[in-house]
Amino acid sequence: MSSPRAKQRKRRRLRQPALVVGLTGSVAMGKSTTAMLFKRLGVPVFEADAVVHRLLGSKGRALKAVDKRFPGVVSAAGVDRKRLGGEVFANPKALADLEAIIHPLVRAERVAFLKRFAHRKVVVLDIPLLFEGHNEDACDVIAVMSAPAFLQHQRALARPGMNIAKFKAILARQWPDAKKRAHADVVIPSGLGKRETLRRLTQFLTLARGKKSVIFHA
Repeated sequence: MSSPRAKQRKRRRLRQPALVVGLTGSVAMGKSTTAMLFKRLGVPVFEADAVVHRLLGSKGRALKAVDKRFPGVVSAAGVDRKRLGGEVFANPKALADLEAIIHPLVRAERVAFLKRFAHRKVVVLDIPLLFEGHNEDACDVIAVMSAPAFLQHQRALARPGMNIAKFKAILARQWPDAKKRAHADVVIPSGLGKRETLRRLTQFLTLARGKKSVIFHA
């Protein structure tokens, strides 16, 4: 990762916020709920998953390229995500091709987001595969959501369309929770209830907005 001073110089040059927080975590660790809590606290949040949904929607900018690479998955309603998932789920080459289409478009939207909120002290980049996609240099501080494995398992399998095989396949694409925690600046537990998560976020933002050290572990 770049040094803090180098990042500060780059932010001034690109007109970016004072502090960019990367929010990530393995599947079913409570990241989406935490992103919502950040919003409630008045922090602008860039949601990478929402951007992908929009890119693959009925008027999405990725449709033409996706249709060319994966014929038959695009209709007037946009991309049939279930059908596309079937194409790339167990095919690393197809997945890499899809990512080559999607990732540059997501990065462009992220740059636009940072410019739009350049006047804010703190913004959040909600990126599920932040480490896996090598997006660390886009962030000043990385916050990792974490919960006990049994709770992660329960949450994941309660999702519509989820099963053990799919859950294991998703985990195989992600860094283990312990590795993410080891590379985090901030570890926020999500297994203690929303009230505790909100308390931790409030504490974190107080430190961040006060320009004090924001590197601490739960």
